[in-house]
Amino acid sequence: MLREKLQDYHIILASGSPRRQQFFKELDIDFEIRLKDVEEIYPDALRAEEITDFLAKMKADAFTDLQDNDILITSDTIVWHEGKALGKPKDYEDAFNMLQSMCGKTHEVITSVCFKTTQFTTVFFEKTKVSFKNLSDEALRYYIDKYQPFDKAGAYGIQEWIGLVGIDKIEGSYANVVGMPIDKVYDKLLSFCK
Repeated sequence: MLREKLQDYHIILASGSPRRQQFFKELDIDFEIRLKDVEEIYPDALRAEEITDFLAKMKADAFTDLQDNDILITSDTIVWHEGKALGKPKDYEDAFNMLQSMCGKTHEVITSVCFKTTQFTTVFFEKTKVSFKNLSDEALRYYIDKYQPFDKAGAYGIQEWIGLVGIDKIEGSYANVVGMPIDKVYDKLLSFCK
C-alpha cells in the first residue's frame, strides 16, 4: 500500500540495525540503506528522551546532500534505568552488569526517530516500560553466551530467549523495544502522501 503512495519519494534509512531494516522490509516500501559514521556522544545534562532526540537528530545532521525527493530516517534507542542511559554494552561484563541491574525491576526503552528532508527536520520519540523477572546469574550468562547482545541497547533483545523467559510485562509498543516504533513511522510516512 505505502509503496505506491510513496513512489515520488526516495526513502533513506540511515541505520545499520538489522531489526530496523527488517521493519522497513515488512512495510513493503522501496528504501535505501545509507550509513554515515557518527560518534554517539551527547551532553551530560541530557536525560531520557532528550538523549535519543539529540542523537537521532545528530545522525540526520550528518547528511548534508539530500535531494528534493529524499526522506531520510534516523533513529536512536536507549534503555533508561534508574536515572541512567544504558546504551550498547562495551563488553561481556558490561552486558552482564546491565542485565543484572534490571532484574526484578522496570525500565524504559526510549527510541527517537528523526525525519529529514530538504524542507524540514522533525523528531519524535516513543517510550515503553519493560519489567524484568529476577533471573539467575546462570540464566544471564547463558543468554549473553548464546545471543551475544553487544549491538543492543541495554544488552538484550526482547524478541530473543531472554524476552520469552525473563520479561514479566511491557506497557507500550513492543516494536519500539525491538528497535523502532514502526507504527508511528508508518503514520509519518503516510503524512507525506496527502
